[in-house]
Amino acid sequence: MTTSRPPAPLTIAMAGLVALGVAMGIGRFAFTPLLPMMLAERSIDLPGASLLASANYLGYLLGALACTFQPWLWRRFGFTAAVNGPKLVRFGLVATALLTLGMALHRPAARTLLRFAAGMASAVVFLYTSGFCLEQLARRGVPAMGALIYVGPGMGIVASGLAATALVNLHAPASWGWLTFGALAALLTALVWRVFDARRGLPAQAPAPQQATAAPVHVPAGGGEMGLLTLAYGLAGIGYIITATFLPVIARQALPESHWLDLFWPLFGTGVMLGALGASRLPPGGDLRLRLAACYVIQAAGVAASLVSPTLAGFAIGSLLLGLPFTAITFFAMQEVRRVRPLQATSFMGLLTAAYGLGQIAGPPLAAWLVARSARAADGFALSLWIATALLVLGAVVYVLAARRHPATAH
Repeated sequence: MTTSRPPAPLTIAMAGLVALGVAMGIGRFAFTPLLPMMLAERSIDLPGASLLASANYLGYLLGALACTFQPWLWRRFGFTAAVNGPKLVRFGLVATALLTLGMALHRPAARTLLRFAAGMASAVVFLYTSGFCLEQLARRGVPAMGALIYVGPGMGIVASGLAATALVNLHAPASWGWLTFGALAALLTALVWRVFDARRGLPAQAPAPQQATAAPVHVPAGGGEMGLLTLAYGLAGIGYIITATFLPVIARQALPESHWLDLFWPLFGTGVMLGALGASRLPPGGDLRLRLAACYVIQAAGVAASLVSPTLAGFAIGSLLLGLPFTAITFFAMQEVRRVRPLQATSFMGLLTAAYGLGQIAGPPLAAWLVARSARAADGFALSLWIATALLVLGAVVYVLAARRHPATAH
């Protein structure tokens, strides 16, 4: 029995924020601001960059699916999520730091494996940080504070983008960037290490469980409704990922003389933070599918902004609009799964994650294929972004159609 004092709610929320910043801002998206540096020094080409991006997204997909089935393994061998979840967060954070540092080594053959493994580690940290922190905050009677942890991915993106800007100004090689991000991941991991300790997690007396707020109860009406939700959510994966992977590269081609190119990625991260905070403050009630449709339209406008106006203002507005719904889409979609399939929510969350992941995997190769078959790289990127815009609009239409064909009803 430990006598150490359990962490305070704000400490837990901030630890979750930092962990997701490491997992997403570094483990998944540090590659984006470093890609122009790698292309410029010819340590990678565009098809190779597409392969590394897809490897990372495939790792994230498989990591998320593995986490979905992990509780079954725990029960089979007599373990519990309360103990193993924090341990897996620690493991994933350490792995993220080491894998990021490994990218600094000039080993082209190993890069694909490193990015794949980093994607898996990111999924583990994201899912188990969410589960651990939300549970601990609920036990302490402050479940609403859980919204703070989802600001972390945006903060990580902003930090990595600003660091990459500084390195570009110093004319540093891309390896310096990977070393910087790996060291930063290690430092942040050390700062939150003690919080992710299941032995310290529970307060002395947990508040009595409260009844969930009354909400419409949904009677499953076949697979059609869930199929529409899965289809629409998968379209979001491919709709945003081309811009999220190649934004700095596309901006450099459109505005080669601009001094503000490296700030578009931090603007995207700022949008992610603002969107996470805004989604947590929306009033309860209403059809979440209509909120999802609105998010898709906003993100489609963000993707199209740089195409309609390939200027400094166009890229800045597009970056912000692309980031605003990024976390909100996941937040609303997972809530909708709980409404539609309350008794099988975990399994169907895994289904949606798989559909989203497949979209992410398909996006970068699609862009690379179109660029390779276009007279100019800019033309190939433009066509791929118009396709992404159309898919996001289609996803919004699917949500509206689902809301009309399957109205939310209270019983």
